[in-house]
Amino acid sequence: MLTSNINLNRMLVRCPARRAFGTRTSRGIVSALAAAISLSFLLTACGGGAASPHGKLTFAVFMPFSGSNASYGPAADAGTIPAIRAINAAGGVLGHTFTYKNVDTRGDPADAVPAANQLIANTSGLVGINGPTSDEASATVPLFNRARVPTNPSTGQASFDRSTYPYFWRNTPPDAGDGAAIAYDARVIEHYSTAAAVFGNDIASQGAEPSAISVFKGLGGRIVATENIALDGTSYETEIAKVIAAHPQVIFTEADPQTSATFFRELRDAGGLRPFIGTDGTNTKSWANPVSQAVGATNFKRLYTIVQFGAPASAGAAQYNNTLLKYPSGIQKPLSQWLNYPYALAEWDFAISEALAMLEAHSVDPRVFNPDIARVTAPGPGAVVVHSFAAGKTALQQGKRIQFIGGMGPTIYDRYHDSAGTFLVQASDQTTIVHVIPGSAVSNLLLRFPG
Repeated sequence: MLTSNINLNRMLVRCPARRAFGTRTSRGIVSALAAAISLSFLLTACGGGAASPHGKLTFAVFMPFSGSNASYGPAADAGTIPAIRAINAAGGVLGHTFTYKNVDTRGDPADAVPAANQLIANTSGLVGINGPTSDEASATVPLFNRARVPTNPSTGQASFDRSTYPYFWRNTPPDAGDGAAIAYDARVIEHYSTAAAVFGNDIASQGAEPSAISVFKGLGGRIVATENIALDGTSYETEIAKVIAAHPQVIFTEADPQTSATFFRELRDAGGLRPFIGTDGTNTKSWANPVSQAVGATNFKRLYTIVQFGAPASAGAAQYNNTLLKYPSGIQKPLSQWLNYPYALAEWDFAISEALAMLEAHSVDPRVFNPDIARVTAPGPGAVVVHSFAAGKTALQQGKRIQFIGGMGPTIYDRYHDSAGTFLVQASDQTTIVHVIPGSAVSNLLLRFPG
């Protein structure tokens, strides 16, 4: 644990260590939320700028590492850890080096709220967070914002589409964008006229469903079946019978790996397999491998495609890939699964842009550098385009204005601290690009056919 004093020029209180509180019971949830509210003033005063001169700064990953969405944490590690090592290899920021910490939210607000309070209270020099996910964002983003810690949630929830939290930054598209992109692929590119929507009934899986349905209908397609399935069921015979009876040409889907594997295995056994398009919630090997085994490798290759945010190969992605391979310790193997992986690239981009914002602001205090996160990623007259922390640091030391373009391509935040993204239609290997869907097309569809 880091133990550094707060800069007294910026803050006149010192933050004591505090214990986590609450349990996974409903009483624990109420207790945790009540304690969070009662501590709000102190946590605000003890925000992220708690770093002594030339001390260490902490960047955290706050995501599930266990539970049904346990794959999210390792993906964030794969982007965050290389970013921290790249920053430190280039000499750090204003005499500070970075350290890393991950926190397992278990994908459950009952666990995430006390974990968030413990992270805030017990971590000196906490200056940034990749996370939380949709499972915990509503409960914990307000806590991190109150503590003045810049946060990059991996959530597409519509409730954040017009966020008023100044320390909230989202460089991945909203879930509605993912759903619209799926519908665009199915209707405009593949020319399907009927579809079934099969999604898990958890928060993370539900985000893309409304816009996938509304945009597909808006483009002239018909949704012939909608099944929101309970996670980790032993059988989905009833739901499968309804889907088969509706005769869809394609299935839109997202659920956790176990649920998806069970559903599609039974769909195969019932003779109902047909093309299925996964959201970017299906973009890990931990999802693809069991589903491929469930339906057979040949069927999986022939029938499955994924629509996910991302960008074609770029100089920014190359910087990430090279750093990932150079500093592999602490990252889930095989490393090949993270090369050009969009969620890892998004976490890399945010950590790098935050470090560059500190240099731009000449401060490691989040209250000072937070607005500069948008500045160092925005285009502007005379801005020098850089694709790495080292190049950005050099340019800033020379008095130049920069635009950091990372692995995800340009990140241009709007007034809600959202950045729209490009979407890729990819083959079953989740890497081969079949089509590119411009973010502008997705944005226009969401305006025309809101979910």
